[in-house]
Amino acid sequence: MAIVDELFKKPEQEYGNAYKAHYIEIYKLYVEMADRISSRRQSANSFFLSVNTAIIAVVSYIQLGLSKGESKDFYCVISLAGMALCYMWYRLIRSYKDLNSGKYKVIHSIEENLPISPYDAEWESIGRGKNPKLYLPFTRVEMVVPWIFFVLHLVVFTRVIPWSIIFVKIGWTH
Repeated sequence: MAIVDELFKKPEQEYGNAYKAHYIEIYKLYVEMADRISSRRQSANSFFLSVNTAIIAVVSYIQLGLSKGESKDFYCVISLAGMALCYMWYRLIRSYKDLNSGKYKVIHSIEENLPISPYDAEWESIGRGKNPKLYLPFTRVEMVVPWIFFVLHLVVFTRVIPWSIIFVKIGWTH
């Protein structure tokens, strides 16, 4: 079913005299909701960035303990937790991206019945996201950050695994 079919359930004649006033109020509220989602998205990014930065700091700080022969189990657990957090962060960004995309499709549909269409005009002015010289969608940049931290956690994980013991156990070396 098309967005327009879902969006416009009652024609103006059937709705009554308050149709235009309610239409504008609903539009304003919906645009505000889209903005709130972007704010929540930024808060989520800040949270995950802070947690990952803290993990890297703790791992760096405790590095001295490892050089003295302490257990590496802590690093395995922390790096696995960090990788899991990074994946959840990436999925959350994707979810917010999809939610925002849906909201802006609805906003564009609403604007088709308004005297002006500022969001559609803005989208057009930046090449509808197809020309990176005019506009590079934030999501493309944003989605790289969790993977950078993921790789950092993976490097820690692969460095602390006792590979020689594992290779001996599976028969790859003597």
